[in-house]
Amino acid sequence: MTRKQRRFTLIGSAGAVLALALGLILFALNDQIVFFQSPSDIASQQIPEGQRIRLGGLVEDGSVERSDDANVKFRVTDTAHSVAVTYQGILPDLFREGQGVVTEGVLTPGGIFVADSVLAKHDENYMPKEVAEALKDQGHWQGGEGAAN
Repeated sequence: MTRKQRRFTLIGSAGAVLALALGLILFALNDQIVFFQSPSDIASQQIPEGQRIRLGGLVEDGSVERSDDANVKFRVTDTAHSVAVTYQGILPDLFREGQGVVTEGVLTPGGIFVADSVLAKHDENYMPKEVAEALKDQGHWQGGEGAAN
């Protein structure tokens, strides 16, 4: 084998190893990708059972039900549709009715969203970009330009 052929063989095998590593990384991250959905999106789409999603909107007034064993039931709304959410754990201090919230979990076949994490907004101007856009589309969010950080 000439020197040039060895160099091309080395470059080709290094490229193949990099392509294989990139393929394995993308395959592993496929389970970690989580898409944002608003309650209206969930009502209009068929979400595959067991697919992880982020559900965002406002905590519906009068919908929070707490039990003694740290189970919490509430509804997330974008004022057009709402989705029932169950969560077991300690809620953020800023979680309350009428405030923005983003939950992450899976939607059951019965239409109940089982959350494993709940995030509440941290000040008066913050709301996740996707939630703010969904509420703007519904005509219920009047936040400033800096509101969707």
